[in-house]
Amino acid sequence: MIKNKLTRKEFLNIAKLSVLFLLTSCKGLSKKISIGLYKNFLPVSFINLLPKIWKKNNLNYREDNLNVNFRDKDIILINDGWINRVELNYFCDISDPLLNYLDDRSKNYLRTWDPIERKKLYPFGVIPYGVIIKNNERYKITNKNNWDFLLSKDLIGKMILPNSPRILISIAERINNKNAIKEIINQRNIYDDINAIDWLINTDAVLAILPLTICEKYLKIDSRLSIVFPNQGVPLMWNFLLIRNNFKQTLLLNLIDKLLERNSSNKLIKDGLYLPFNNEYIQSNYNYSSKSARLLNRPSEECWRNSWSFSSLKEFEKVELEKIWKNY
Repeated sequence: MIKNKLTRKEFLNIAKLSVLFLLTSCKGLSKKISIGLYKNFLPVSFINLLPKIWKKNNLNYREDNLNVNFRDKDIILINDGWINRVELNYFCDISDPLLNYLDDRSKNYLRTWDPIERKKLYPFGVIPYGVIIKNNERYKITNKNNWDFLLSKDLIGKMILPNSPRILISIAERINNKNAIKEIINQRNIYDDINAIDWLINTDAVLAILPLTICEKYLKIDSRLSIVFPNQGVPLMWNFLLIRNNFKQTLLLNLIDKLLERNSSNKLIKDGLYLPFNNEYIQSNYNYSSKSARLLNRPSEECWRNSWSFSSLKEFEKVELEKIWKNY
């Protein structure tokens, strides 16, 4: 005969097992991987390719103490402009298997950083800046132009520029005029990275200098807009992964393999985010002829070759940069 009643002892044992199962489940949920990133500069296609079970937190770069944001995150994706505000000792060294994925461009870029810094930084995406222009039929700016067009009298007071002295000074250094930065500053331009597209569409502004990931979606919906990447080169925005000690780096190997799939990488490049990995198909996207690049709204091979990146600022360099900016 089958026993259909539980003894008190059996009931208590089952209750203990249920509580243990519940605690184990909660523990598993509490260990859900958390990634911090700044979504404004990243395409939706990239966010969607991250594992669905990861908790995705938008970072607030405007906070005085960024590092408070980082302590409860397993990994951080942050661009080169904010690295100086991060305490890298919170993060672990990058493993060799991950480093082996990187292409020569990424490895060469890492060598420009101090040894202690480069051990913690993992390039995970590079975004070229572009010149997005409204009604370019009138101004006739092309990829063949160098950056001298920024001094055109037709553009005075009609440009939205990056709110970054470092980027603007680096561009001015490539203009054939020793007073270029002074002339740009005296043009009464707007300096606004966040609302640049709104200024461009809704005012008499003519052009804005912005990361391609921001421009791309507007190029698709507003026929007045076009984009130019001067063959003289453009500034590059690098995105780095920073990894906490308790995070299994092998999980990133799986993610990179997923990003390198043809469909995935096509989506990212179409949206302006280039992968920095040593993969034949990925590398082919850096090698467009000028004509193909123009038709696809992409930087040409010549532009990539002449483009430049920013490494960490030493304190004396920061002081010098601020001094140059204040002098104007």
